[in-house]
Amino acid sequence: MTHSMTAFASRTGQTDTASWHWEMRGVNGRGLDIRTRLPDGMDRLEQTLRTALGKALHRGTVTVNLRLTRTSDAQDLDIDERQLDRVLHALDLVQERAFAAGVTLAQPTAADVLFSRGVIGTAATGNDDALIAALTTDIGPLLSDFRAMRKQEGDALQRIVADQLDRIRALIDEARTLAEARQPRVRQALREAYARIMEVTAADDARLVQELAVLAVKQDVTEELDRLKAHVAAAWDIIEDDAPAGRRLDFLAQEFNREVNTLCAKSQDTDLTQVGLALKLVVDQMREQIQNVE
Repeated sequence: MTHSMTAFASRTGQTDTASWHWEMRGVNGRGLDIRTRLPDGMDRLEQTLRTALGKALHRGTVTVNLRLTRTSDAQDLDIDERQLDRVLHALDLVQERAFAAGVTLAQPTAADVLFSRGVIGTAATGNDDALIAALTTDIGPLLSDFRAMRKQEGDALQRIVADQLDRIRALIDEARTLAEARQPRVRQALREAYARIMEVTAADDARLVQELAVLAVKQDVTEELDRLKAHVAAAWDIIEDDAPAGRRLDFLAQEFNREVNTLCAKSQDTDLTQVGLALKLVVDQMREQIQNVE
């Protein structure tokens, strides 16, 4: 079962005192990065939200926005006098430092002070516990919708990766056929090289045979093809597993790439090289898709 890291979910709700709109967006990420944008005074809700996401998700950058609107009859002017004093003190300090440095600053207006962060807000006339409870109740369904879209996107990714694995397997079989067909030519070329060298030099026969054997091994791609076949089987096991697959598939894609590069370097045959390049293209395309997997 494969899940994508890309998803979106939204949810709206209301009570007698407020209405709200949730949005949850997910994009690719190496680990789990939760980013929240909630109204002031929602610390308890944020902790609950982070805990729920941390238990349900494993990877991805997830941004959660909450827009909250109080109804007009539930709003009352709320000035934090301590915060107001802190802002005024900070403004005095800034003015003093600027004057000492010979810098002239524009005088702040009452509106500038009033709308400084934390000075003014809207406070519910009643207790906010009921509102926070209602918002908390929304987290479960919101997360469920988000995971459902991740699963839907993941199913599409799994089909794409499965097709790419089938293509890789077919290219491996084609490469094996070409490699086996060229073996007689390779052996004949080595025999001719041996004969030419022995004709023109008094080379050590045993040493020459050893060197030619090493050369033959360097042109043999059997091990690379066997490992690629094993990687295909391993990739199928991963995408059919219930556990998060992204990191394991990403590692396996690197192994695919390493074996294909070695295959191309050792091929020394036009047809086999073409198959190797086709393999490299499919592997690169598969790596791009895997970047989206949780």
